[in-house]
Amino acid sequence: MTWIAIGSISDIPRRGARCVDTPEGKIAVFRTADDQVYAIDDHCPHKGGPLSQGIVHGVAVTCPLHNWVISLETGKALGADEGTVRTIPVKVDGERLFLALEALASRAA
Repeated sequence: MTWIAIGSISDIPRRGARCVDTPEGKIAVFRTADDQVYAIDDHCPHKGGPLSQGIVHGVAVTCPLHNWVISLETGKALGADEGTVRTIPVKVDGERLFLALEALASRAA
């Protein structure tokens, strides 16, 4: 798997997110309270809200537009809501963060 460097874990506050612009769209990279890192497409499956601006709790994010809750692990909407966003593999090497290039390219194919 080919990995692309996207920055440092310290660039993302605990229970926060940052966006990475890619040729295939924006990717939201999240850091949980216990320093787990996840990456998903930065749009809610409901109305396209910016998930990177949502509230991170546990391993989920709540969309800021209509309060849909999305699993950071699976990309699936939780509860009664239905829909999914793409997850992107993330690697943490010391302080450095990497996204899987193949996962980004597969969306364009």
